Amino acid sequence: MKVQARNPGIQLEIDRTLLDKYPGLGVLEFVAPVSIGNNSSELETFKKTKQDEIRGKIVSPDSIRDLPIIRAYRDFYWKVGIDPTKTRPAGEALLRKIIGGRDLPTINTLVDSYNIASAETMISIAAFDHAKVNSAALVMRVATKDELFAGIGMNHPLALEGVEVVIEDRSSKSLVAVYPYRDAEASKVTLETTKVLFMMCGVPGITSHILREAEARTREHVAAFCSPSK
Repeated sequence: MKVQARNPGIQLEIDRTLLDKYPGLGVLEFVAPVSIGNNSSELETFKKTKQDEIRGKIVSPDSIRDLPIIRAYRDFYWKVGIDPTKTRPAGEALLRKIIGGRDLPTINTLVDSYNIASAETMISIAAFDHAKVNSAALVMRVATKDELFAGIGMNHPLALEGVEVVIEDRSSKSLVAVYPYRDAEASKVTLETTKVLFMMCGVPGITSHILREAEARTREHVAAFCSPSK
């Protein structure tokens, strides 16, 4: 599965060896203009409604790891050198928080909006400041051993093992993500961001239909709470 981008001129290139090794690996991308705030009372109310809906569908935290989408991410994590029992896929981490009786964090209106979409669909969603990446020069490939990656919130760059899957901006020769685990500090979204490149992160076992559902939910929530016209 290689899902085509919805915006002209945006198409992540996936290295052929990766597609051969991981059939079904695919990404769905789109760009949206945004106006981001610290928080929103309307969003907080909406968040609680969605959390209650999710709690009504999932019985217990122990059942989350065996949901088909979560299992697909976990299986992929093991293959690319990430221990999902220590670093959980984004959708799983959000669901565990909700089913465990806690609320989703309040970070900013953009992150909070797509976190809801991620919790609803269980899809990992990446977001980059469009002004800080060259969307036409992105390539997904296998990391080089000892290649350095400075992820969001890291105090020091991480030396990679050489089995991870990364996304590189070839125009700046910098890594923008370890896929589908963590985005880079240098290209993260801030309150000053006015346009965002979103990626719905697929792995083997996750269909294009599911990625498109995640895209639709993300577009809907971002438009509702981060639209520049609001």
